[in-house]
Amino acid sequence: MKIGILSRKASLYSTSRLKEAGLTRGHEVHVIDYLRCYMNITSHHPHVAYQGRELVGYDAVIPRIGASNTFYGTAVVRQFEMMGVFCPNSSQAISRSRDKLRCLQILAAKGIGLPVTGFAHSIKDIDGLVNIVGGAPLVVKLLEGTQGIGVVLAETKQAATSVIEAFRGLDVNILVQEFIKEAEGADIRAFVVGDRVIAAMKRQGGPGEFRSNLHRGGTAEKIKLTPEERSTAVRAAQILGLKIAGVDILRSNHGPVVMEVNSSPGLGGIEKTSEVDVADNIIQFLEKKNEAILTEGKPADRNKY
Repeated sequence: MKIGILSRKASLYSTSRLKEAGLTRGHEVHVIDYLRCYMNITSHHPHVAYQGRELVGYDAVIPRIGASNTFYGTAVVRQFEMMGVFCPNSSQAISRSRDKLRCLQILAAKGIGLPVTGFAHSIKDIDGLVNIVGGAPLVVKLLEGTQGIGVVLAETKQAATSVIEAFRGLDVNILVQEFIKEAEGADIRAFVVGDRVIAAMKRQGGPGEFRSNLHRGGTAEKIKLTPEERSTAVRAAQILGLKIAGVDILRSNHGPVVMEVNSSPGLGGIEKTSEVDVADNIIQFLEKKNEAILTEGKPADRNKY
């Protein structure tokens, strides 16, 4: 197979691991800086160009689109889709996952367990917003935040009001969510490839820290998921249309609740903690998908799953 990895840097751990896994399994693998791609948008010969040449002959493209580059990155992915190249995470699926509000609304409509979440525009309605999620303590999140940035725990109603007013004063959109106290500052990252969870880890926030992100000093340990947790992770990814996803789950008193679904999950923490070769699993999934496409003889259906 000829595989492209859409990534800003070849030296990033996740990118280098995917390339290594592809090469090890005998494939031709190229890392493509999607911000340096330019596109010919036409009906008879749509194509993507990179470093002065047209990108042709790719069987699959793995999107590793950064959150700050979602708009242009998904445009590049969409162009590859127009060319009939298989993308395990479609442009639409990536866009759904990046919009936290849209993501939660889609998951809620399909019955996925979620923390009680509120959303409002006017600061005149703060009391009602706080009451929706059961009052303080509560969590305030920026819609555009990543890796725990822009996430604040407000322990009192007064603190919640101050934080919400401050964020809205900056004209940024926020979500307000119930605080799952029983999670004790820990969450679960379930790594989904295809229709199954291939690896999982429990992340624990540091002392006095309710955010469990490894980038913020959290620790991780290998964990065995319950059948309900596995089912929730796979369903959440499938509902959004993602074939490669990191699903973040909290263990609440009323079962697993999904915090976030990441369309470009990092491989470093999950591989080291779970001792699973995640990159190899992803390449094997691409191989099976490509074999199915060739067997069916329908290249135009590469992105239908």
